[in-house]
Amino acid sequence: MYLQKQFSFFWQSFVLSSCCLAMSIPVLGQEIPNTNASEQQLSSQKTLTTTIEATTKIPSLSELQFSKNSAAYLLRTPRNQNSVSQISQATTPVVLVSNVKVNTTDKGIELILVTSNSKQLSVSPKTEGNSYIVNIPNAQLQLASGESFQQSKPVAGIALVTVANVDANTLRVTVVGETGAPVVELFDSQNEGLVFGVTSTASTAQQPTPTPKQQPPIELDVIGVASGGYNIPDATTATKTPTPLRDIPQSVQVVPRQSWEAQGAVNAIDALRSVGVIQAFNSPSNGDVFTIRGFQTSNLLRNGLKDYVGGATTGQTQLNDIEQIEVLRGPASVLYGQGNPGGTVNFITKQPLSEPYFAASMTTGSYSLYQPTLDISGPLNSDKTLLYRLNVSYFNTESFVDFFNSQRYLIAPVVSWQIDPNTKVTFETEFRYQQQFPRTGLPAVGTILSNPNGKIPLNRNTLDVNAKNDTSSVLLGYNLEHRFNDNWYWVNAFKVRFVGFLRDSANSVALQPNGRTLRRSEQTDIGGPGVDNEYALDNHVTGKFKIGGLQNELVAGFDLYRELNIYNRTTSQIGSIDLFNPVYGQPIGAVISTLNQKTINDDIGLYIQDLVTLAPNLKLVLGGRGDFVENSVTNFLNANTNRSQPDQAFSPRVGLVYQPIQPISLYASYSQSFSQNIGTTSLLIFSSQGAGLLTSQSFA
Repeated sequence: MYLQKQFSFFWQSFVLSSCCLAMSIPVLGQEIPNTNASEQQLSSQKTLTTTIEATTKIPSLSELQFSKNSAAYLLRTPRNQNSVSQISQATTPVVLVSNVKVNTTDKGIELILVTSNSKQLSVSPKTEGNSYIVNIPNAQLQLASGESFQQSKPVAGIALVTVANVDANTLRVTVVGETGAPVVELFDSQNEGLVFGVTSTASTAQQPTPTPKQQPPIELDVIGVASGGYNIPDATTATKTPTPLRDIPQSVQVVPRQSWEAQGAVNAIDALRSVGVIQAFNSPSNGDVFTIRGFQTSNLLRNGLKDYVGGATTGQTQLNDIEQIEVLRGPASVLYGQGNPGGTVNFITKQPLSEPYFAASMTTGSYSLYQPTLDISGPLNSDKTLLYRLNVSYFNTESFVDFFNSQRYLIAPVVSWQIDPNTKVTFETEFRYQQQFPRTGLPAVGTILSNPNGKIPLNRNTLDVNAKNDTSSVLLGYNLEHRFNDNWYWVNAFKVRFVGFLRDSANSVALQPNGRTLRRSEQTDIGGPGVDNEYALDNHVTGKFKIGGLQNELVAGFDLYRELNIYNRTTSQIGSIDLFNPVYGQPIGAVISTLNQKTINDDIGLYIQDLVTLAPNLKLVLGGRGDFVENSVTNFLNANTNRSQPDQAFSPRVGLVYQPIQPISLYASYSQSFSQNIGTTSLLIFSSQGAGLLTSQSFA
C-alpha cells in the first residue's frame, strides 16, 4: 500500500503540474508538368535533360557550378562557414526543409537542402576524421518518406551522405569521405535553398584524359521514381534519443513503411515477419502478441511510451497511421521497466506535414477482404505553426472457417503546434473498434492424426453462431518538447488508453473417445463490457556536454505507469458438438465458475543513461534504472482473497561499440530485464529469497 500511495502522490502532482525515391542527376532538368499531381509527387518525378559534349578543355569548378545560362546558379550567394552560428536561434523560427537533392559535378557533388528560407539557417560545421558535419539548430527535415535522407557512394571519393533530424529543432548534415574529409563550400540560393559544394577526396587524384576529337552531343532523359529506401540509419527505441544504429550496442531493426507496402502487409504481424518476429498465437482473434528470440512478448511501445494493453487487448494493429516499426531485441528494462527479455516493439506513428498532402488506397483480397484507407495532412494556419494529420481506415475479412467475420475501424487525428522556435507540442488521439468472431482450433485426432470417423473438415467452427469478441479503444495523449539551448532539451509525454471488451465464446474442453464428440464450456462477460485501461507518463531531459575532452549524451528522467483491469466473467456448461455433423445454437447450461475482480499494476521508474564517445570509432553506453512496482487484486466475490504485492528491482546496462571501418560495428553488451512474479504466496513455502521477482540477464 505504501507504493500505491506514492504512485497516487506522483500521479496527483503530475495532473496538477502538467514512397517514392527522388532520383537526382547533376544536370539541369525540366519538370514534367502535371496539374493533377501533388506538390510531393512533382518534387519526386522529374525529367532531367542535358547535353554532354566531349572537349579537350577542362572547365574550372566555378565555371561548372555557375553556368551563365542558369538563373539558379547566378542567384547563389557564397556563405562564410567559418562562423559557428551566424543567426541567433532564439529569434529565428524553425525552417522546414522539404526535399534533399544530390547532383554530381566534375569535382564531387552538390548537396541541396530545398527550402525557401536558406538565409535563415544557422550553420555550425566541423570536421571529424573523414567526416564533414554541419549542425543546423533551427531546421527540420520533412520528407514524405520519413525524417532522414541517406545516399551511399554518390561519386568516387565520397562514401556516404546523410541528412537527418537530431531532435525537434536540429538538422544534421554529414558527408563522409573515403580517404579524407571532403572540402565544402556553402551557398545560399533564393530558388534552390542551402547548397553544399562538395569536393571529393578522389577528385585531386583523378587526372582528366583529353578526348582526341570532338564527339556529338548526347542527350540524357532520366525519370526517377524514388523510394526512401529500406535503410533507416537512426532509431530512438534503444536510447530514447535519435541515435545511429551503428552506435547502439544492441540489436535494433527498423521496418519502414516502404517495406510492408511492398509486401502488401495488412497488419503488424505481416510487417514484422520479414525481421524474424512472429505471431505468438495463430489466430486473428488475438492481439499483437509476438515471439522474439523464443520469448512470448507483449512489450509494445507507441512513440516510446508503454502500450502493453493497446497490443494485447485491442486486437491486431492496423498500419494506416504507422510510419515505421522499431524492434529492439533483448532486455530493455533499463529504459522501459518490467518486461520479458525477448524484445520490445515500438510503433512510430505518422506526424503532421507542413505541406498539403492527400493519399487514399484500397486493398482487396480473397475471403471478402477489403480495406479502404485515407491519409490527409497539412497546415492549419498561414505561418504553418499549426499542423494536422488524419488517418482513417476500415478493414473487413471473412475466412475459410465457417461463419467467421472480422471488422476493424480506425480514426487517428494528430495536431502539432510549434508554440515558439524552441517549444512544440503534439496532441494525438486514436479510436479503434474491432468486431470479430472468435476462432479456436481443431483436435489433432482427425486433422494431423488418424480418426476412425475420417478427416474433420478444416472449415469446421467449434463455437456457436452468436459468439463474439468485440473490443473498443480510445487513446488520448500529448508530447511536449522544449529546447533550452543547442545542447539541452526536455520531453514530457503522456497517454491514456481506455479499453472495453466483450467476450462470449465457447472453449473446447476434450474430445470424447468416439473421436467425434467435442465437450465445450462457455465463457461470457456479464454485467457489461470488461475494462482494461492504462496510463503512461514519461518525463526526461537530454543533454550533450564534454568531460575531460570526451563527448557525452545524457538521458535522465522518470516514468509512471498504471494498468487497471476489471471484469466479471462466468464459465458455464454448454452442449457438446458433433465435429462431423454439428448442431449450433445449443442452450447454455449451469454456471461452473465466476470470476469478478479488479487488478491494478503500478510502476514508478527512475532511469539514467550516458552515451560516451571515447574516440570517433569507440563508444560506451552506461545506464541504470530503479523500479518500484506493485500488484493489487480486489476480489468482489471474496474479500478474504484480496492481496497486494510490492516489489522493486534495479536494471543495469553497459555496452561498448567499436567501429574499425565505416560499414562495420562490433559491440559487446550486458543488460538485464525483470518481470514481477504475481501470486507468490505459495512460492514462499519453497524459497524465502527473491520469490516475488524474476530477473534475466543478456550478454551479447
